[in-house]
Amino acid sequence: MQKEIIMAIDLDKMRKKLDTLENRGDSSRSMFWKPEDGEQTVRIVPTPDGDPFKEYWFHYNLGKNPGFLSPKKNFGEDDPLDDFVRQLYKEGSDESIKMAKNLSARQRFFAPVIVRGEEEKGVRLWGFGKMAYKELLNLVLNPEYGDITDVTEGTDLVIQYGKPAGAQFPQTSITPRRRSSNLSDDKNTVAAWLDSIPNFEDVFERKTPQEVQGMLDEFLLSESDAEQTSVETTKYGGNTATSAVDQAFNELLG
Repeated sequence: MQKEIIMAIDLDKMRKKLDTLENRGDSSRSMFWKPEDGEQTVRIVPTPDGDPFKEYWFHYNLGKNPGFLSPKKNFGEDDPLDDFVRQLYKEGSDESIKMAKNLSARQRFFAPVIVRGEEEKGVRLWGFGKMAYKELLNLVLNPEYGDITDVTEGTDLVIQYGKPAGAQFPQTSITPRRRSSNLSDDKNTVAAWLDSIPNFEDVFERKTPQEVQGMLDEFLLSESDAEQTSVETTKYGGNTATSAVDQAFNELLG
């Protein structure tokens, strides 16, 4: 008689599968933190290299492509988009300068943080602009506070974020707590957080000059098609796509 083989379910594997399923398509988004309107408290987490602030240059607005690292400004490599931007500025027309401003590389800054009240989400990356970065550097260099990232004697930061009345863009103000505190009262939690700080070199996808050239070519082609469509619309009156639909509908009605 053949002996029946009973295999137990590996619960650890099942948990990992569930975590993957619940976080699918959202892993990169959950790595980052952006303050909501109002007040929130964070703690900047110390990094092994002693510099929790990382600076990167990004290109945006290139068609449907998300922001990506500038090969030239970050790595000193050839950057077809940067060359194109300089050509646009050299051309000098209002339209060229407008496009150049949209496509120019922009600097962003990042720091690993624990968000108070959301500690279960672990270490996330807070992205901020130049004004907030300057405020943070002044705070770090202020001897009154010492090392604000220290795991036992550091300082939580109160972030006030929102768009003031009449302002065009949201603004960030940063106020340190008056008393120092532990990053966490649980040493194991602190160790786990420090060990889970994302490697900044792996966070953002690096594009080769050839890939950037391909993205630029595709963008310029779509811009050319859009311009041609606009010319045809103006020439024949109305939207060409809509006109074709109307014509087909009229033919259907006889």
